[in-house]
Amino acid sequence: MGDLSVFLQEMLVLYGIALLGFIVKKVGILNKNADDVLTQLILYITLPALILYSLDISFSTDLLKEFIWFIIMSVYILTISCFLAHWMRRRSKLPERQKSVYEGLIIFGNQGFIGYAVSFIILGEQGIIYLTIFNLCYLILIWTYGIYLFSRNKKTINWKRILINPGILSTLIGVVIFLLPIGWPVIISDGLESVGKMTIPLSMMIIGMLIANVKYHNFISVIKNIYLWKSSITRLIIIPALLLPFAVFPIPFAVLLIAVITSGMPSAPTISLYSHKYGADTFFSSVGVLLTTLLCIITIPFLYAIVYMLSNF
Repeated sequence: MGDLSVFLQEMLVLYGIALLGFIVKKVGILNKNADDVLTQLILYITLPALILYSLDISFSTDLLKEFIWFIIMSVYILTISCFLAHWMRRRSKLPERQKSVYEGLIIFGNQGFIGYAVSFIILGEQGIIYLTIFNLCYLILIWTYGIYLFSRNKKTINWKRILINPGILSTLIGVVIFLLPIGWPVIISDGLESVGKMTIPLSMMIIGMLIANVKYHNFISVIKNIYLWKSSITRLIIIPALLLPFAVFPIPFAVLLIAVITSGMPSAPTISLYSHKYGADTFFSSVGVLLTTLLCIITIPFLYAIVYMLSNF
């Protein structure tokens, strides 16, 4: 179990960075606008740079096979997540303004921030490559069905905005670089690496800052909501567990590990943004994101241990 102990040590480093973000926000070193600034910095600069740098690798048939497995598992788990969340929404007795939030908290994980941080500590740059591939279908879903979920109007889906979204755009460019016999010049590659690797610590600082934003008394009052716990358990445990049967197939350990861990990420902060924009319950969504983010400290190492044991069974 040496690999597991190393993973836990690396996770403690990530949690330490998140704690730093929490502290600097609480003591006022960073003001209320810092969240938006750092989020924009990650989404539009550091994360695209990390994707472009990581996908600058040589094409191989083995990686192509892994690419196909990732797409299969991604489509499978996202489809099941959507049906499961819709079923749970219909059975809930939540107010109308909370139903879309409830569904969104279950379907969409924080695969852009903490997902990349965890993948990097597991497999380094290879983890970024794997997660970028696994996120292809997810990015399209969150910018289409995610918006429709809250607006219930297909006309609100801006396809132009989806296509020029920095995450999708950098991924598509990276895939082209990967497939063609070309690569970035050394000076560009070094620049992308330097800027891109800032994504990991910045992402974890954002997590800590988001936790610091929620007032303690408000959190305690909403944390008693049984539906928040149901959505958290489904998002963090049940959904990633649905990928474990893939262990019977000849899938490399690293591929299955990234797919399972990524599918068990805490709920995405994007749900709070959609809630605010389309008039849903923003506070309910913020607490839901916070609860899963806190619980993932336990569940991510748990999922890692399960996949590790299956691979050695």
